[in-house]
Amino acid sequence: MISIVVPVYGSAPILPCLIEAIAESLAGDRYEVILVHDCGPDDAWSVIQTLSEQDARVRGVNLRRNVGQHSAIMAGLTVAQGKIIVTMDDDLQHDPGDIPLLCRKIEDGFDVCYAQFRNRQHALWKRVGSKLNDRLACILLDKPRDLYLSPFRAMRDVVRDEVVKYVGPSVYLDGLILSVTGNIGTLDVDHHSRFEGRGGYSLVRSISLLLRMSTITSVAPLRLATLAGFGFATLGAAMAVALIVERFTASIMPAGWLSLIVTSLILGGVQLIGLGIVGEYVGRIFLEVRKKPQFVVAETSNLNPRSQPQSVAP
Repeated sequence: MISIVVPVYGSAPILPCLIEAIAESLAGDRYEVILVHDCGPDDAWSVIQTLSEQDARVRGVNLRRNVGQHSAIMAGLTVAQGKIIVTMDDDLQHDPGDIPLLCRKIEDGFDVCYAQFRNRQHALWKRVGSKLNDRLACILLDKPRDLYLSPFRAMRDVVRDEVVKYVGPSVYLDGLILSVTGNIGTLDVDHHSRFEGRGGYSLVRSISLLLRMSTITSVAPLRLATLAGFGFATLGAAMAVALIVERFTASIMPAGWLSLIVTSLILGGVQLIGLGIVGEYVGRIFLEVRKKPQFVVAETSNLNPRSQPQSVAP
């Protein structure tokens, strides 16, 4: 069976069309669709309940509070029963007709397969941010340079089983996947315009995801701060030597107020950046110590008792 996990946020009018498109693309296959309601601003949960009553293959999970896309997907992964699990967005920018092609890649021997979009229909700032995230992922996660970490992906159940073992409060799903397997394939697909409404990812949410990716999966930012400290200390020592030489060779010492202020601002900025990076790590440790859950389930629809998700906390 194929499990399709869809985090739902602000897409109530789109969901019937999504379910219909999935049914058309998987006609003749055994599948389930797990719609995880991430406490959006509309009545998507009532729509999910109606859809699950009309179609036994549609299952719903309603979270008590908004936890973000990656944690919502984790809630769906914990109840998925298929041998192949597909994750996709709820706005029909990901074509359900590509699901069989992703599954075929898994059947060909890959553990995970990411969809690679030919013509992304995102705003410019999102594409620029995605490029930055991609470059950082190559450094921090040892991601192959030609791999785009798309939210439209398929994976084997054995990979899912390893991924859901993570119980920390902050989730970066692609980092977990890359830590589990390197047997990853890709599939070129078209990217479509959003069917209706606006996306839920703002600039603030995108920056938060970038920080999560940087500090959850790697200690490289700490090492970068250390290297920056050494670099500026070396620069300061070189400037001190130059100042001593100038003191004994120049007849008049120029006033150095401007250079002093600039140096102080640069060093102060580097110190604050270093403290901020350390603070991110300390904050995440604090959240784990106080056992903040990844997600809390309020209710479910069309799930049997054995597959009920449990609120996950470390």
